[in-house]
Amino acid sequence: MPTVPVVRSLRRVVRPRLPRPSVDLSHPVRSPLGTSVVSCVAYDSEGTRLMAECGIQEALACVRKGRDDSGAGGGGFVWIGLHEPSEAEFEGITELFGLHPLAVENAIEPHQRPKAEWFASQSGSGGEMMFAVFKTVSYAEHEELTTSSEVVDTGEIVVFAGADFVITVRHGRHGSLGPVREALEADPQRLAQGPAAVLHAVADQVVDDYLLVADEVQTDIDDLESAVFAPQAPSARGGGAFETGRIHQLKRELLELKRATQPLARPLELLSSRPNRLIDAEIRKYFRDVADHLVRVTDQIASFDALLDSILQAHLAQVSTAQNEGMRKISAWVAIVAVPTMVCGIYGMNFDHMPELDWVFGYPLILVVIAAACVAMYRAFRRNGWL
Repeated sequence: MPTVPVVRSLRRVVRPRLPRPSVDLSHPVRSPLGTSVVSCVAYDSEGTRLMAECGIQEALACVRKGRDDSGAGGGGFVWIGLHEPSEAEFEGITELFGLHPLAVENAIEPHQRPKAEWFASQSGSGGEMMFAVFKTVSYAEHEELTTSSEVVDTGEIVVFAGADFVITVRHGRHGSLGPVREALEADPQRLAQGPAAVLHAVADQVVDDYLLVADEVQTDIDDLESAVFAPQAPSARGGGAFETGRIHQLKRELLELKRATQPLARPLELLSSRPNRLIDAEIRKYFRDVADHLVRVTDQIASFDALLDSILQAHLAQVSTAQNEGMRKISAWVAIVAVPTMVCGIYGMNFDHMPELDWVFGYPLILVVIAAACVAMYRAFRRNGWL
């Protein structure tokens, strides 16, 4: 099922959703600037491209020249997008922008927790630099949930933001920022607000992707719930172990989604409340809106987890009930078979003096008694629900 990005406008809350392009921006065809550099674009203080995609040093020189020409109030910046860069590929960018070594290490090595931190620039300019990590998620399509199905695929987006630059580093097969760039360029007034507008757009897409994935996971939970409570569900497909395995697998995938969403609450709180020169008060309001959406997602995930626990408990109760019913049936048949076994055992002891041993109707009478006793016990067990 194709997903849809959501990039919330800084000037309005309700806006149309833009379809994502089917082309992966990390493909070499869309990465003419190097193996890891997906794009490098310079924007002026009005939010308009200064030139087509160009080299990093050329774009930065163009932006800083524009700031010099327009004075201290200029707001141009360069946006560099990278996909899984190596340490050697990132070394030149680190020196050019004065990035903090600790932040660079976290950007190159994936599997970081969501965070938002501020560092002093290492270039000697004395400026401030912001570093943020977002965990991205996507829904792994599957025809049917099995005990080994992958439901949630995770990745990372790392953002460096300074006074005149934004560097985004993406890890994973999904989370392309191409739609974000296109949506922002369609609204130059938003880009004119500088790197903070890009940071907000990235955070907004990440959180709205959480909402999309949560909706898909809810569909899986609904299907699983229907299967568990369907007639004779514990005995379907080889017994209750299959359904138990599916519930456990979905809980594991839900835990992966929880690890991506819950730690992001603190970074969004910092971005929406901490006063700093990189994010003005107007944009901080929209980070609070993103945080509200994150709360909605985390509440959904918590309810999913509780619902899966209830489904698992109900399923185990079904399996236990089915096993008890089977044991009752076995016990009932054992009791019925015990009647002819007991009678035949008594007559098999070969005593000389036994009741009706010399009577011509003795043998048929014993058979009738045995049959009558078995039928009576069978009807009694049926009436009590054991058979």
